Amino acid sequence: MFFSKQTTSEQRKKYQDFLKIVGSLSNLYSDSKTPYLYYRIAEKLFCKAFNADDLSRSDVSADAKKNGIGIGLKTFLAKNNKSFQKIAEFNSDREAYVNFDNTRLIQKIAELRNARIRFTEDNHAINNSIYHCVLREEGKFKIFEASMDRVDIANIQDIKRKKNTISLHDNINEYSFSLSKSTLSKRFVSDNPKLILDEFDVDILKDPLSDLQKCFTDNAEFITNTRIKQTIYLPLYGTNGKVQERSALNQWNAQGRIRNENEVYISIPALIHKVFPNFFPSRDVVFSLKLPNGKILDSKVCQDNGKALMSNPNKDLGKWILRSILRLNSGELLIYARLKILGIDSIRVDKIDDKNFEINFAKVGTYEIFKEAYLN
Repeated sequence: MFFSKQTTSEQRKKYQDFLKIVGSLSNLYSDSKTPYLYYRIAEKLFCKAFNADDLSRSDVSADAKKNGIGIGLKTFLAKNNKSFQKIAEFNSDREAYVNFDNTRLIQKIAELRNARIRFTEDNHAINNSIYHCVLREEGKFKIFEASMDRVDIANIQDIKRKKNTISLHDNINEYSFSLSKSTLSKRFVSDNPKLILDEFDVDILKDPLSDLQKCFTDNAEFITNTRIKQTIYLPLYGTNGKVQERSALNQWNAQGRIRNENEVYISIPALIHKVFPNFFPSRDVVFSLKLPNGKILDSKVCQDNGKALMSNPNKDLGKWILRSILRLNSGELLIYARLKILGIDSIRVDKIDDKNFEINFAKVGTYEIFKEAYLN
C-alpha cells in the first residue's frame, strides 16, 4: 500500500496536521461532534502533504499519483466499518446497458469499470491503484487503505436485484449498482483494527469564524499564485458528433501521400481562436506540451486558420493517443464508440505560460458544455 511504505514520518505528520486543521473548522458546516471533511479538500491535502500529482481535475479513477501508484481518495463516516461507497458513475453509458437483463447489465458495467481503470493507468503511467480512505468518527479521523481491484468478471456471483439496486460479489469485493443513479459502489471493510494505519483526535473549534477572522487580521497579505493561467477544451470528434474518418485522430488514413500510421492532430475549432485569440502561440511556433504521464512533446499550431494541434515530430502525439491510451491496432480507425467506453470525448489544455502547456482527457460532453458557455 502507500501510506505506510511510500511516505516518510515527516510527511505523515504534515498530513495529520493538515487534516486536524481542516477538521477543526467543522462547526462552519454542522453542529456534529464528528469532524467534517469535504472530499475535494481531502484530495488537496493529500497531494500537498505527500507531494503527489493531483489528478482530481481529470475525472479518472485515481485522484492522485505518486511513485507509479494511482490513489483514489475517499472520505466517509465509519459507521459500522462496512459501508458501501460510490466508486464510479456510468450515466453517459446508460444506453449501452439499459435494456439488458440483470446478468448482462452487470457484466457490461464491470467491463466499463475495468476499462476506466486501465485507461487511467495507461494515461498516467500508473503501475497499480489503491484507495486511501479517511474515516470520520466522533472526535477523530482514521486512515486505512484498500486495493483498487478490477472486477473479476469470470467470478461474478449472487446477482440480486431489489427495486432499483443490483448487488453482487466476485470473491474479492462486494458491489452494488444503482439503476436510478447509474453508480457503482463498493463495500469498504475496515472492521479489523489491524487495517487502521493511523488514527488521531480532532479538536473542533467552538467559534471557527472568529478564529479565522483573527488569523486574517493578524496577517496583512495573503498572496495567491495560480499555476494554471487559462484552460480550454477541444473535441476529439467532428461537427457531426463522429470521429472524422480521414482527418484529426484518423489523419493517418487521409488520401494522397503516404502517411505514417501514427500521424494525427487534435482539431482546434474556430471558436477557440475567436474567444481565446492569445491562448496558443502563433502558427508554427514550437511550445512544450506535457502529457499526463509526464512526457513532454514539442508541439505547435498548424494548418490553415490554425485548425490543428500537432506534435513535432507529428507521430509522437499519435503514438500516445492511438497506441498507448486507446490501444488501437495499426490501421484500425478510431470511432466515437471507442472513446465512449472510456468515458472521454474531449481534451483539456491548461496554459502554464506562453511556452508551456499541459494536456489531459476530459469526460464525455465536456467540450459541448464549454462551447455553450461561450456561444450564449
